[in-house]
Amino acid sequence: MLDRDGFRPNVGIILVNQKNQVFWGKRLRSHSWQFPQGGIDRGENPEQAMFRELHEEVGLQPEHVRILARTRDWLRYEVPDRYIRRDARGHYKGQKQIWFLLQLVAQDWQLNLRATDHPEFDAWRWNDYWVPLDVVVEFKRDVYELALTELAHFLPRVEFKNRLIRPKLTRRSMDMTSFQASDRLEVESDLSLDMSKQMLRVPYTTAQNIELPPDGSLEG
Repeated sequence: MLDRDGFRPNVGIILVNQKNQVFWGKRLRSHSWQFPQGGIDRGENPEQAMFRELHEEVGLQPEHVRILARTRDWLRYEVPDRYIRRDARGHYKGQKQIWFLLQLVAQDWQLNLRATDHPEFDAWRWNDYWVPLDVVVEFKRDVYELALTELAHFLPRVEFKNRLIRPKLTRRSMDMTSFQASDRLEVESDLSLDMSKQMLRVPYTTAQNIELPPDGSLEG
């Protein structure tokens, strides 16, 4: 199904995990890496096509993901003649795509590259959001950059839990209402001790507990 300009309607999928890393798939028997994508069948809307492709290529169901955003308009790329079947040359020009940003709400083990008899990928990994475009087939790179840039505004905020470690203060009646992080904090004490108006030095350190992560046609 082509439009009047020779572009086939298509969807692209950027799937992120809870750390905003993206699913990065290695094409079957190829050195190219890419996002899941596929054509929109007659009678489908882009969202229906996206969920079908999500299952066919990655093995996920709609309940395994949350839709965060989609591109506002079609993004187009032209396919060089050497990648086009001979019988399609002259009327097929390339792809026009709606891109979806999805967040995985399931577990990694639920991804399945063999959900159908015609897999697209033979390996996958989580990658930083700004993927290395030099491993993407050249004629798709501009569209990838456009999609990533537009959808980056809708990425969830990733919050790390910070744990503040304070020293144990054993002297009573110590009135310290505010602390400032530094190597040492000088606090003037007015304690009822034998000392009269001395400077009490209290070490004060902070530490962050940051969670670490666990350790031939080109068209779809």
